[in-house]
Amino acid sequence: MFDADITDLNSDDVAREQQVAGGMAQATRGLVDAVIRSTVSDQEMLAITAEIEKLTARLRVSQIPGSFGVKHTPDGTVRGYGNAVVGLRNAVAPPVKVLQSPEGRAWADIHLGAAYEGPPGLVHGGVSALVLDQVAGEAAAAGGTPGMTGTLTLRYRRGTPLGDLRVEAWTTGHEGYKTFISGAISDAEGPTVECEGIFVLPAGPARAPSPRASNDPRNAGSSLTDL
Repeated sequence: MFDADITDLNSDDVAREQQVAGGMAQATRGLVDAVIRSTVSDQEMLAITAEIEKLTARLRVSQIPGSFGVKHTPDGTVRGYGNAVVGLRNAVAPPVKVLQSPEGRAWADIHLGAAYEGPPGLVHGGVSALVLDQVAGEAAAAGGTPGMTGTLTLRYRRGTPLGDLRVEAWTTGHEGYKTFISGAISDAEGPTVECEGIFVLPAGPARAPSPRASNDPRNAGSSLTDL
């Protein structure tokens, strides 16, 4: 579906990258939360802004062109670190650490704080859709039929409170190169948002003769309109 971008990193290199770059992203998430909720004086905020701009300039000294994309190591490790939901290096990502089972299920326990607010005290509906899209796509991939999001229909049953949540999705059927997925976000009292999705492996060289393609979580949560 996508050309593989192979980078010459071994397992120790990847572990180091996860520790260093992942640690910086996590610290940045803490900064975002602090910016939203801080009550320090205007003078202090201005001083901190100047420091942030200096740090940003230091990082800009050496950077890749464009987005991170998806990269692979020779041993097959997938590095989709810019992903808006699961990206290790993306401070916008909560992040969501998705677990999978081969029968076509995916799930994650997540915490959505102040940065993901819509209505007061509740998760923004668009954030709910974003997270469900990713986890539903990973459920399709887990069952051996990865694909791009063809449709994703959501039912908002009630407001989703900020805080600890469970996201899960499961495969409900197949039709040719289409995989049908259901999913939900739940709090301690039960589901708050439910979804139904169709994930499609687009026509092209990556489409195998069988509708059962190899497990490839690179494609989870992408949209056909992105092609």
